Amino acid sequence: MVKSKIRRGYRIAKYIVYKETLVDSVENFWSFTGAFLGIGLIALLQTTLSDADNLFLIGSFGASSVLIFGAIQSPLAQPRNLVGGHIISAILGVTIFQVFPNIIWLTAPLAVSLSILCMQVTKTLHPPGGATALIAVIGSEKIKHLGYWFVLSPVASGVFILLVVALIFNNLTPRRKYSTSRRFSRTFPWAAYTTKKILKRMKREAVTS
Repeated sequence: MVKSKIRRGYRIAKYIVYKETLVDSVENFWSFTGAFLGIGLIALLQTTLSDADNLFLIGSFGASSVLIFGAIQSPLAQPRNLVGGHIISAILGVTIFQVFPNIIWLTAPLAVSLSILCMQVTKTLHPPGGATALIAVIGSEKIKHLGYWFVLSPVASGVFILLVVALIFNNLTPRRKYSTSRRFSRTFPWAAYTTKKILKRMKREAVTS
């Protein structure tokens, strides 16, 4: 009896270790490609429209990319959380800075804690949102001078780019589906279908050439 339990526990532990250490090259490829393109498009926008400061490319977008391309089934990575979390946090961060300017010991913790609370209440919890709120109060002078324009750009514009790329690339393969809501994952079926056709055509041309 004891031996059978030990063997069973060993098999379960071995399976868990195997699953956790398994490297899925296909999943890694799509995660890399989606994140590269999403951040790349925002960086291109940055270099095209502004060469003075990183007004379009903020650090919290990197954290969002980890979730929406590397952990697409996570509740924290869903479109509602991505969009709502960033925008709510950006509004709060800007508002707090406007009310309590240059009181960093108060604005920084207040922006992060209030953003967490509001994201929880609105069911849009997205960890990078806390970073967005923090950037609004401790960012460069150019970011602070944007005021509520910070919510529209870089936050809303960058989030929109990441969302569109995620909806396309995370649905190009049957092994991945984003979002977990079936209705939302089919928001851009035409884009995913068109991209699949282009990739297949490029593959055929590469073989024949």
